[in-house]
Amino acid sequence: MIEFRGLEKAFGAKVVLRGVSLTVRDGETMVIIGGSGTGKSVTIKHVVGLLEPDAGTVAVDGQVVSELRRRELTALRATVGYVFQFAALFDSMTIADNVAFGLRRSGAMSEEQIRERVTESLRLVEMAGTERTMPAELSGGMRKRVGLARAIALRPKYLLYDEPTTGLDPVTSAVIDELMIRTREALGVTSIVITHDMRSAYRVGDRIAMLYEGRIRQEGTVAEIQQSTDPIVRQFIEGRPSVRAEDVAAPGAVPAAEGSQP
Repeated sequence: MIEFRGLEKAFGAKVVLRGVSLTVRDGETMVIIGGSGTGKSVTIKHVVGLLEPDAGTVAVDGQVVSELRRRELTALRATVGYVFQFAALFDSMTIADNVAFGLRRSGAMSEEQIRERVTESLRLVEMAGTERTMPAELSGGMRKRVGLARAIALRPKYLLYDEPTTGLDPVTSAVIDELMIRTREALGVTSIVITHDMRSAYRVGDRIAMLYEGRIRQEGTVAEIQQSTDPIVRQFIEGRPSVRAEDVAAPGAVPAAEGSQP
């Protein structure tokens, strides 16, 4: 389980998180939505200690991340797979070497075991046979599949996805969504997915939380978010350009009457 409790973070004068509280249960996929610059990626970076909170805590399986010693933090990171927004592959390495990178750094497996794990991981994301290919030879969607294969090669307990469908066409996005679902079912991982793509959020999410002005505006099941009466949530999930100023004040405000202009 991952627990965010009153998480606050600022960069200089720019306050990003103002008290984020959220619980991600074991085995579920939590999708965090929200506009650009609202702190979604900042939030999940605290899970693996890439950032430290100014206030509040993030706990993984009861361990407060910011209180861990270096060895403990390294052990925690070994249980978390991170799928970066643009795959972040090493262009000078083959696909096999990219997927094997974390396995070799851990030093826990023989080369034969690593080769078997690489083959298995690539097969899970439908990229079997690409071991000797270079990243530059792949499409954006294929690179993202390899990024997922690298993350799952370590057989993590948790997977963090940062905008996994950004820049992809609808068909390729749907393929990535299906692979995310398949990975959860095959490996039993707990996932946090950061996305702007509501079609993807509805497909892969068990629950959805909206981050707005540094706080969780609303969280709930897919059905609860789809049926939300909060005007800020509705504006985002429907992709509308504006909302009435008087509706912004608080969650649960009564939406504008049907047919009225925002």
